[in-house]
Amino acid sequence: MAYFSRITGTGGYLPERVLSNAELETMVNTTDAWIRERTGISQRHIAADDEFTLDLAEAASRRAIEAAGVRTDDIDLIVVATTTADQVFPSTACLLQSRLGIHGCPAFDIQAVCTGFVYALSVADQFMRSGMASKVLVVGAETFSRIIDWTDRNTCVLFGDGAGAVILERDSEPGILSTHLHADGDYASLLQVPKGVSNQLSAVQQGSAFVEMAGSEVFRMAVKTLGRIADETLAANDMRKDQLDWLIPHQANHRIIAATAKKLSMPMEKVVQTVATHGNTSAASIPLALDVAVRDGRIKQGEHVLMEGFGGGFTWGSALIKW
Repeated sequence: MAYFSRITGTGGYLPERVLSNAELETMVNTTDAWIRERTGISQRHIAADDEFTLDLAEAASRRAIEAAGVRTDDIDLIVVATTTADQVFPSTACLLQSRLGIHGCPAFDIQAVCTGFVYALSVADQFMRSGMASKVLVVGAETFSRIIDWTDRNTCVLFGDGAGAVILERDSEPGILSTHLHADGDYASLLQVPKGVSNQLSAVQQGSAFVEMAGSEVFRMAVKTLGRIADETLAANDMRKDQLDWLIPHQANHRIIAATAKKLSMPMEKVVQTVATHGNTSAASIPLALDVAVRDGRIKQGEHVLMEGFGGGFTWGSALIKW
């Protein structure tokens, strides 16, 4: 018997505090015009001092669960994509499992930075296709503000905090048509946080474990690989570009999004964009954008949606969905 998965509920959460470009002008040598021109970002949300990745993940998850109309007791797998876990261990997924009052099912984290949600969705879909799960909670959650050097104008203007979640349920027809995942660790130094638990933990304690990015190189690689994986995804499903209804890309930079849409010959009105108000929320950006487009009614039943992400590693991936 063939098993397939379909997204039946979405949820998103953004911290209350909004950090505008105008406020950033008082913090670093930058301007609102400079930020908008290069990134398309006007504001981002920042977690409160007592608000953590788990809190964001829980809020988004509860909204997705409510939208799907499922019981928490029925969830038999939890996968959380995050780069900013609250603890070394247990995983954010296990902590979230406890918060939601779920017991016994497998729960684990995936770390693929900005491609994390696509990776997590792909793993969850494989569990569904193998018959090992029937109702899955997939979450992308980040407090990226905690690993940002707020004196570095090249990175601090880009990132924000947030969480997005989806519920997958078993179906006789595929909702997730295919997923495609890639990575190349040779490019690690172009986008990284170079310190961690095993590598000079003291640097973390001293506040020097921050995001480092070679912006122009990352831009070129992102445009190249996102265009390539879009072609790969369409070929795998014997589809033409004009058969796509919506593009939901990782929300990193308006210029990358526009370049990707151009390669697909997609008008920008068919591209879901939240980067202007959310900034780059890493693993949370795609599910947050999906939730916005589902809740405002843009995405309709039967339409084809292409999600694609690119992040540190480098990692990149895509998911083609029939809504």
